[in-house]
Amino acid sequence: MTLTTAIERGFDVITRRLDGPLMVVVVVLAAISLSVVYSASGGDSFDRALGQARNFAVAFVAMWVVANISPQTLMRIAIPVYIAGLTLLICVALFGEIRNGARRWLNFGFITIQPSEIMKLGMPLLLAWYFHRKEEGLNWKDYAIAGLILMLPTGLVVRQPDLGTSILVFSAGFFVIFFAGLSWKLLITGAIAGLSLLPVAWNYLLHDYQKQRVLTLIDPMNDPLGAGYHIIQSTIAIGSGGILGKGWLSGSQAQLDFIPERSTDFILAVFGEEFGLVGTLLLLTLYLIIIGRGFMIAMNAPTTFSRLLAGAITLSFFTYAFVNMGMVSGILPVVGVPLPLMSYGGTAILSMCIGFGMLMSISTHKQLVST
Repeated sequence: MTLTTAIERGFDVITRRLDGPLMVVVVVLAAISLSVVYSASGGDSFDRALGQARNFAVAFVAMWVVANISPQTLMRIAIPVYIAGLTLLICVALFGEIRNGARRWLNFGFITIQPSEIMKLGMPLLLAWYFHRKEEGLNWKDYAIAGLILMLPTGLVVRQPDLGTSILVFSAGFFVIFFAGLSWKLLITGAIAGLSLLPVAWNYLLHDYQKQRVLTLIDPMNDPLGAGYHIIQSTIAIGSGGILGKGWLSGSQAQLDFIPERSTDFILAVFGEEFGLVGTLLLLTLYLIIIGRGFMIAMNAPTTFSRLLAGAITLSFFTYAFVNMGMVSGILPVVGVPLPLMSYGGTAILSMCIGFGMLMSISTHKQLVST
């Protein structure tokens, strides 16, 4: 065996279970992220960009590992993953570590974890398994049980409080229920009931800072140097980018430190200022390619479990992007959701790439998932 042949076989082994179109777009987004994170850090230090590179390296390894796990195995671990995540969320509620007034973390001494991230994957896994088992005939009791499975961890995350993550956890489970055949009558009834409960939520469930975020969305100029500062500065940055942008490392709002959280939640403001409308449309196109590919994988999935899981992961990615872009552009309240595959941070990138690994597993494994 020649060296060239050995290299070709090794490359084939590595890429055999990777979905080509999806992998290419993810790698392109990772490269864009590294450049924007470097710019957002001031362009005078590689530390932040190197940290982001390490985050992607770990995430890509995890994605490859998951992509090589068959959908049958994913279905078998659905219950343990969900139970582990729920147990850890209960532990957070009892003795979790408090940071900035929120109890979201568990400190084990050698590592600190945020269990709510586990539920972003554990939720759709379990509900996809549940509806796969029930596919012969669904009734309202099945949907009620699924609703309970959904609301237990969501309620625990809301209680921390972490509104942004609770939205992502809830949506990941809700999309499975929706794709499983939730009737429009029940959906509309639930929406009406939810709207009717908004006054109750406003008066008794929302924290003061959450109410302030909603009021700030309506009129950010009411507190331009306080609660409205994030939205005002991000919209100024995006607007000043114009059609073509000011150029890499040339965004005045970012380089002069006007944009808060500019390498994490508000990285889109940095990107929009530097690359303008054209760059933002390119970013949207890359996101749409991922969403389109995800739906294609879901439509071609051989089983109910694979179809529901792929559809939920795809729409969860859409929710990530929509909520972040909406909050940065001032059409949604600030809830602390990162821009997928762009914002600095290890946990969000890791969970996102594990989800992509599941999509690749469904795409490349064509065997029927046993019950």
